Amino acid sequence: MSLDVPAALLERAETGDVDDAEFIDCVRQSLPYAWNVVSRVAADLHTGAEVFAADATAPPSETDRGQLLRALASDAIRGALQRHFGVVLAFQNCHRVAAFRPHAVGGPEHATFVSPRAQLLNQSPELRDC
Repeated sequence: MSLDVPAALLERAETGDVDDAEFIDCVRQSLPYAWNVVSRVAADLHTGAEVFAADATAPPSETDRGQLLRALASDAIRGALQRHFGVVLAFQNCHRVAAFRPHAVGGPEHATFVSPRAQLLNQSPELRDC
């Protein structure tokens, strides 16, 4: 299971929709490493003038790497994080996370970051099995 879902939240989900605040709190508590990475790139973006901010720090453990992969591979989790932080997230390899200003999506910086060329250039032997 990718999230530690409290029983009360699971009961609400079984009977109807769950609001973003409850879902975000569950993500924050279940995936603290991923939460911290996304929080950091979003804060860097919001405090700077650039159209994106990125973090390329390799996760310190496989558990942390798994959290980042689960957070960014899940449409529901990724979407909730994007709405919560007011950013659009992009992801390369198993660790390079970027937050973009929504208006920058489709622009040159975003297109470069998400391009096949950028993915290929971001490869290295030590990241082969990440």
